[in-house]
Amino acid sequence: MDQLFAPWRIEWVSREDEDDVDGCPFCVLPDRTDDRANRIVARSDHAFVVLNNYPYNPGHAMVIPYRHDGDYRALDDAELLDHARLKGRTVDAMEAALDPDALNMGLNLGGGAAGGSIDDHLHTHVVPRWEGDTNFMPVVADTSVIVEAVDDTYDHLHDAFAAQPDATVPGEDRAVVISL
Repeated sequence: MDQLFAPWRIEWVSREDEDDVDGCPFCVLPDRTDDRANRIVARSDHAFVVLNNYPYNPGHAMVIPYRHDGDYRALDDAELLDHARLKGRTVDAMEAALDPDALNMGLNLGGGAAGGSIDDHLHTHVVPRWEGDTNFMPVVADTSVIVEAVDDTYDHLHDAFAAQPDATVPGEDRAVVISL
């Protein structure tokens, strides 16, 4: 049997039942008080940035409007502009914190056929990429290798958001507030 050692995953595997989300996680998580525990690294007036629990690469984040709606066309002008600007600030933070060679950014629209697991709450994936980050593991072992723990990535991105202009850090375990 092949084995991969990922000790940081024990926190996710052994989490208490109280961490289960009743309803849409993108609606529930921003209302919780511990942003760090919920991996919310930044917030703006109409959207927030959360690290993906099942990242494709270190730093895989999602920019999510607060309003629950799966239709991109339903965003009003303020939400649309805020979402777009927060995506730009996320790119800035990723470049400062992680120094990727490139980024992938995309929305899964229209339900399960688009590949997303949550299709009724709009969210944009932002995935840092590095030359050579794809290897043989996904091909031969149906396994992804993530080279950094999500908590460490949180610290890097949180610091990078905090260093941006018009950013406020309301507390150690709170997301950076971005004024757009």
